[in-house]
Amino acid sequence: MHDVYKPRVVVLTGAGVSAESGIKTFRDNNGLWENHRIEDVATPEGFAANPDLVYQFYNDRRAQLQAPDVTPNQAHKALAELESALGEQFLLVTQNVDDLHERAGSERVLHMHGKLLSARCCNTGKTTQWLDSFDAHTECRCCFPGAQVRPDIVWFGEVPMHMDEIILALAKADVFIAVGTSGQVYPAANFVAMAADSGARTIEINLEPSQQNSLFDEKIVGKAGKVLPEFVTHFIRDYC
Repeated sequence: MHDVYKPRVVVLTGAGVSAESGIKTFRDNNGLWENHRIEDVATPEGFAANPDLVYQFYNDRRAQLQAPDVTPNQAHKALAELESALGEQFLLVTQNVDDLHERAGSERVLHMHGKLLSARCCNTGKTTQWLDSFDAHTECRCCFPGAQVRPDIVWFGEVPMHMDEIILALAKADVFIAVGTSGQVYPAANFVAMAADSGARTIEINLEPSQQNSLFDEKIVGKAGKVLPEFVTHFIRDYC
């Protein structure tokens, strides 16, 4: 490592990172999530109308995530390596609700859309790690008597988590890197503009150009599991 100033780096990851680990991207080309309309399984209104369907949808996703063949890929591992090199100068913001970043060794991770392996109390909003299936009859572990729990997922129409912390980090960033994200979902789609306004160098790593591609200073096209490790190796050599 060089004895030099280490840049502040904010990384945003999307579904393209986890797809290489066998995690199906929720949003298919036809706009459906695992053959369900998004309105039915990913909105407060859908949950109110058919909670059994919503519980089952996320129970299935939770079970898939814990299947033996679902493991972190080289992109997850490369980002953990980058964090190890940068320390407190690094922040990973993910739109993904899986735990593959953590399994790869990342610690400074903010899940802006929630976590699959978590349940949220409908009364207090407190979250608890939850690896098994649950439904409308499952009680939380924070209230007495226990209240109903819901998936710890940010649905459409709800405010993403950790936004204050993310906005502050973007304002201070020297480098912003978006990996495997389509640039379709706000507010994450606006992060590149926010980082650029603060003077950050902006880089996109994606299988194909995103909707925000023109806003990035540098564009790298390819599978994250292949191109990201190469990028991280050179970045650490040059800046750390």
